[in-house]
Amino acid sequence: MATVIDYEGLGTGQAAIKRAFDLVMSAIGLVLSGWLILLAWLAASFDTRSNGFFVQQRVGKDGRLFRVVKIKTMRPSRELNTTVTRSGDPRITPLGRFFRKAKIDELPQLWNVLWGDMSFVGPRPDVPGFADSLVGEERCLLSIRPGITGPATLKYRNEEELLAAAEDPEAYNRDVIWPDKVRINLEYIRDWSLTADLRYIWKTVVG
Repeated sequence: MATVIDYEGLGTGQAAIKRAFDLVMSAIGLVLSGWLILLAWLAASFDTRSNGFFVQQRVGKDGRLFRVVKIKTMRPSRELNTTVTRSGDPRITPLGRFFRKAKIDELPQLWNVLWGDMSFVGPRPDVPGFADSLVGEERCLLSIRPGITGPATLKYRNEEELLAAAEDPEAYNRDVIWPDKVRINLEYIRDWSLTADLRYIWKTVVG
């Protein structure tokens, strides 16, 4: 089995470089996008008739729970009670759909990166019930900070469309998409490099 690379355990200095990169770039990002986050929060507050920030508990490094912050893009629904979101989900507001497409809803996560809950690149932080149920080698996913983007995130850019086409979205997510994401993220950890991180960030920005 390949050795799992832990960001805090690298002896080459790469871990310090990665964390320094996260700190500097998240701070710069918050300064440059602070006005946009504020406007998006105000718009989302009016749009959803509630606090424009969406705060949810996620599973982070070493299985520790933290609160991820995003711009709210959905209204609650009595008919739907699931964490799986698919294309055409009636809970997504028209403005929320724009925020999702433009990735504006993700900007507040820069605070999570600055604080140390997340990294720019890594497995997406999932809700309790998935990441905390990992067993065996899969637990290696919890050896690193979850990320805003990453190889699995890029592969499943159209995840909502895939789920919309599935007969049972929750089963398809659980039995097909989730296991594939685990596989991709394990490969990412084994082959980790800062160069790869920069490449994933670039692909995320340029679309």
